[in-house]
Amino acid sequence: MSSERRFTVEEANEAVPHLRELLPRVREARQGLIASSRRISEAVADDGGGVAGSDWFSHQQVLKDAVEDLAQRGILLRDPETGLVDFPSEREGRLIYLCWRLDDPDGVAFYHEEQAGYGGRRPL
Repeated sequence: MSSERRFTVEEANEAVPHLRELLPRVREARQGLIASSRRISEAVADDGGGVAGSDWFSHQQVLKDAVEDLAQRGILLRDPETGLVDFPSEREGRLIYLCWRLDDPDGVAFYHEEQAGYGGRRPL
């Protein structure tokens, strides 16, 4: 197994309040990047990107900071749109991922095997 951090269910649940704050900003920044990129493409012929260009950089910085925060904590961002994250963990000596999504009402309640992904999640 690799040396990446392994979470207990309790440790993953301790991260949920921070994720409830951070992940909506990730989604907004991602959507802002996409919208700014479209505006830049349309405006570049007229003014070099102008305000849309500055919006792009602002959204990019928010997204970069959030992704770095998650990486430093050992949390894997799987889907920025739905706020899906995985916490590397172990079960019976195997690597698994505790999974949580922003719209999950409580703490971490599911896991999936390394190759299964979100569709293969099972209750803890």
